[in-house]
Amino acid sequence: MNLPMIVPRTGIGVDVHAYAPADQPQPLWLGGLFWDGERGLAGHSDGDPVAHAAADALFSACGIGDLGTHFGTDRPELAGASGVVLLSEAARIVRAAGFEIGNVAVQFVANKPKFGPRREESQRVLTAAAGASVSVTATTSDGLGFTGRGEGISAIATALVYPAQV
Repeated sequence: MNLPMIVPRTGIGVDVHAYAPADQPQPLWLGGLFWDGERGLAGHSDGDPVAHAAADALFSACGIGDLGTHFGTDRPELAGASGVVLLSEAARIVRAAGFEIGNVAVQFVANKPKFGPRREESQRVLTAAAGASVSVTATTSDGLGFTGRGEGISAIATALVYPAQV
């Protein structure tokens, strides 16, 4: 008997946010977590580049647009929206499009905050939002580029999805 081969699909998501101006402070949301005492990021939603890159990678893997397509600045009701809520909605959209999520891996680039002590907490929150495993790693850029100069945070994600079996 020949069984159909399930071919996984991969997607890449990138998200970048500058730090909010000092005269317009924002809270820092990163990896689905609030980081008390850390300088926040500017953005239409909560500015969480980790959650946003994860959602974008899911859309990319399915070929159904990107973060702007689904959650763009033309949607005023999403102003200030939680990245965790956006990731959860992205996962719902992906499943509605006929895909299941294998996993998502995200790496963010920043000088601060120190991520290691909260890694497991972040992964739990993002995994719950996506309904699939989400892993998060962090690195610095050794003082190079806008992240090295402390101007913002970037995140790069890869997602694996596969067609849902009918």
